[in-house]
Amino acid sequence: MKTNLYKILAGVCLSSSLVMTTGCIEETFPTSVATEDQLMGSDMATSAMLWAMPGVLNQYATIADSYHWDWGYGSIMHVRDVLTEDMAVASSGYDWYTDWEQNNHQGESNIYPQFIWNYYWQAVLTTNKLIGALDVETASDAQMGYLAAAHAFRAMFYLDMARMFEFLPNKKTSAPNVEGLTVPIVDENTTEQDARNNPRVSREKMAEFILSDLDFAEEHIGKLEETSKTLPHLAAVYGLKARLYMWLEEYGSAQTYAEQAITASQMSPMTEDQCLNTSSGFNNISCWMWGSQMVAEDNVVQTGILNWASWMSNETSFGYSGQAPFIQIGKSLYDRLSDTDFRKKMWKAPEGEMLDGETEFLTSASFGYFGDRLPEYASVKFRPAEGNCDDYTVGAATAYPLMRVEEMYFIRIEAAAQQGNAQAQTMLVDFMQQYRDPDYVVNLSGDELIDEIVFQKRIELWGEGQTFFDVKRLNMPVTRGYEGTNFSDAARFNTDGRPAWMNICIVQTEKNNNAALIGFENPDPSGTETLWVDPSQSDDDGEEESGEGE
Repeated sequence: MKTNLYKILAGVCLSSSLVMTTGCIEETFPTSVATEDQLMGSDMATSAMLWAMPGVLNQYATIADSYHWDWGYGSIMHVRDVLTEDMAVASSGYDWYTDWEQNNHQGESNIYPQFIWNYYWQAVLTTNKLIGALDVETASDAQMGYLAAAHAFRAMFYLDMARMFEFLPNKKTSAPNVEGLTVPIVDENTTEQDARNNPRVSREKMAEFILSDLDFAEEHIGKLEETSKTLPHLAAVYGLKARLYMWLEEYGSAQTYAEQAITASQMSPMTEDQCLNTSSGFNNISCWMWGSQMVAEDNVVQTGILNWASWMSNETSFGYSGQAPFIQIGKSLYDRLSDTDFRKKMWKAPEGEMLDGETEFLTSASFGYFGDRLPEYASVKFRPAEGNCDDYTVGAATAYPLMRVEEMYFIRIEAAAQQGNAQAQTMLVDFMQQYRDPDYVVNLSGDELIDEIVFQKRIELWGEGQTFFDVKRLNMPVTRGYEGTNFSDAARFNTDGRPAWMNICIVQTEKNNNAALIGFENPDPSGTETLWVDPSQSDDDGEEESGEGE
């Protein structure tokens, strides 16, 4: 049966007014959701609590089913990507991520940061339930494996939150009293009374908490009998430690744990065929260290449109991105990439360029050949499951990556360069020539070499929600306004260093229930940047209208 977005939307009752919703919601989800009473009141079996953790990654409607970005962890990854210069989105009335892309309505009373806040705390709750339900003194070996997985999941969620909500200096907002502060810590022992006066903690204290989770996971994860890659195993624990130490700029430790993750994973980087395969390209969890897998019965799949494939695969007739909020690589990023690098084929080449016609596209029963439908720079990285463009019960039952071994290679290389290791350039060239571009040559050092390493990492992990963290950590600018840009007019910002919008606001509803947050707010970044205007479209009187960084 042919199904497309228009038919699905009729059932979900989408209206254009919802896309522009800016108000706050009445529901409150304070960090006290994870209280001792609730933990003790849970009667779920420990195995059910274990599988609830990968399940929460694809949780649908944490706020309400009327918000079509509310489909889980993959949506948070997408938010992070559209906050960079790496992912351009074709202007469309169907684009629910417009306010993130255009830096609108990002303050503490708005729905957009509320979604991020609510999602993570409900995810943390799933881990706290399991951790609080088991006593390490009496737990069986199997249960200790469950506990190790829960601690690893919790570490991932807190590491994300710490890096997203931490206030770091920028050129547009100032808040010296919260610089370096992350989020409150709520663990399995936190009571409701504690949670109602629970301050944001420093980077150092948060790192100590995360590391304690990862140390526990490292010690006991070998007891986890389940082999599914939807659960973290030893390589993923090492990978989380590598991410943690990169955030802390402790590059020696980051390099050590990245190398241990590579060894423990026993995996090689994806091949050209694995990356470009039209039926299994970037939808096959077996290619990754850790990932999320959906099945046909999952609620997000059954919605047809609130899932990873809908928003990340341009080659569907049932999904959103196939209807013209096409996701594209930023033109400047694409242009910088060598034509001899096979990864460049993951985006549609402009007509007449060397790689024009080199990318294989899917064909839809509804839309025909996607090579004729998609605009220049459109992504074909994430294929629908089995290459099925038209049946969402098949195409949306896909997988997406949480951690790949390729990331560990790039952490290892950058960490070496940050320490001044003369071998870092050789490490980069060796990786690129062996796995990505046989003609790759570079002769750089210092900051230029680090910039090149991070650039190649951005290409490698495009669409996987990781670039945000590097941009924020390294105080990099976001440059979307330039001649020939493929960013929509209202998203063409050129920042001077890290954007203010990368300091995500903690929401008013949390402050209403947690007195310790009053006076310790991240400033609202909304509207703080000036749009770049193409000189060919400027006023006749020659008045400069372009934003910063022109």
